[in-house]
Amino acid sequence: MSEHGLVDFRTDPARYRHWRVAVDGRVARVAMDVQEDGGLEPGYELKLNSYDLGVEIELYDIVQRLRFEHPEVGAVILTSAKERIFCAGANIRMLARASHGRKVNFCKFTNETRLAIEEASAESGQVWLTAINGPCAGGGYELALATAWLIMADDGTTSVALPEVPLLGVLPGTGGLTRLVDKRRVRRDRADVFCTLEEGVRGPRAREWGLVDELVPRSRLMEVALARAREFAARSDRPATGPGVALTPLARELAGDRIRYRHVECVLDRARGLAEITVAGPAAPPPADPAGLRELGADAWPLAVARELDDLVLHLRVNEETVGLWVFRTRGTGEAVAAWDRFLAAHAADWLVREVRLYLKRVLKRLDVSARSIFALIEPGSCFAGTLFELALAADRAYMLDGVRAPGERPATVRLTELNFGAYPMGNGLARLETRFLGDPARVAELKRRLGEEFDAPAAAVAGLVTAAPDEIDWEDEVRLALEARAAFSPDALTGMEASLRFPGPETLETKIFGRLSAWQNWIFQRPNAVGPAGGLSVYGTGQRPAFDRRRA
Repeated sequence: MSEHGLVDFRTDPARYRHWRVAVDGRVARVAMDVQEDGGLEPGYELKLNSYDLGVEIELYDIVQRLRFEHPEVGAVILTSAKERIFCAGANIRMLARASHGRKVNFCKFTNETRLAIEEASAESGQVWLTAINGPCAGGGYELALATAWLIMADDGTTSVALPEVPLLGVLPGTGGLTRLVDKRRVRRDRADVFCTLEEGVRGPRAREWGLVDELVPRSRLMEVALARAREFAARSDRPATGPGVALTPLARELAGDRIRYRHVECVLDRARGLAEITVAGPAAPPPADPAGLRELGADAWPLAVARELDDLVLHLRVNEETVGLWVFRTRGTGEAVAAWDRFLAAHAADWLVREVRLYLKRVLKRLDVSARSIFALIEPGSCFAGTLFELALAADRAYMLDGVRAPGERPATVRLTELNFGAYPMGNGLARLETRFLGDPARVAELKRRLGEEFDAPAAAVAGLVTAAPDEIDWEDEVRLALEARAAFSPDALTGMEASLRFPGPETLETKIFGRLSAWQNWIFQRPNAVGPAGGLSVYGTGQRPAFDRRRA
């Protein structure tokens, strides 16, 4: 927690309490060593390497730092520093006492971190593998499932399990069900049996069913894991040596209803449930080459903006639950943004440029799955171009002012760059433009032929790039009425509507996790079978069995 009593997602290795990280050449070792008395809040103990949001915040920081600060690392071994236990999963007493919103946001954040691990393996040349050295249950196994290769000790006691259904009356809400059948291709009937066994599965059956990739004697577990990690690292295209880019402390000022970073500012109107977010475009041009980007380090505009937006989105999600509408504006010139986009496109093969682009993709995906309404307001002085235009494409609605409000103003324009056509895919695997014009690929192709063109409000409206383009006479009233109307609707209905409308098109592992599994878990978390007086979460650890209402809804 921060000094304001809020959850702070910023941390660094000097403050880690629950993880040990060691880097040895091309291989890093990340060992879980959760401190029982180190819970984010009082009232529960983190026994058996169980975790809460504080443990997860540290893990997310580790994933980020390994990718940016250690270009030489081509493989990461995830394991436990404790004897005879890997991880018991999310702490049940923490979940039982948490508010509904805190439960849901906890599951969402852990899901996003698991997806970042999978992205590192698939796209960053930094492959994660797991050495399971003890019982691995629930969220512990879900963490292992996020890695690319699972090695388990064959010692008669080490097992993998997803016991949430029989033990707690909830679901493996960090993607466990989906990863079993969609990622690991476990047979549906075997997955059904597995997910109803409290004790889990061990030994040869775990390997036979595809629950793990390799089974080795306990005495050789780390030896084999290191050998596999070296094999993965040898195939990595990451540079063999550094230096990387240090993720220096992120400066943030909290002052009443304002949250300020260097490039991002947020003004809160809690009475109206509104967050007005302004993102500043770059003040300096990009460097001549990737070496110059490394010299700029964490101060480079696209990396700095990604970090600031990332922190702001997480902060608002967890600490400002009643602020239900996020309104995005930008400030700067479209050409300055486009220049950086040209740099990021021209040097896409460079490891650091790749990481910056992937980070921006992850931040934009956070917006997509945030349970908030998102509007964009495009006005004179805006710089909704390329990467920053993705904010408008991610919005549920985008309003663009047709005209000016003061003499001498230049009318607002928007601009597309190469990065709008695939650099930042959504969870459905499509670019936001492809999602916007689903079923009309000719429209997308036509827009791609207009790269670099400045669209004024009428042209943007005709091209389908904005929702509406009121003139200067109607602008204030139309925007005000839209904001007021949004605030008047049921937040629950809006969350369901937005989540359903944002992901048309192909269904992927990611859309299943956020659109189907998370929706079910959200519902289950409110049901008495989970959180009632005799629900699974409520009676866990008391020796009592849950008393379930047998009616199917």
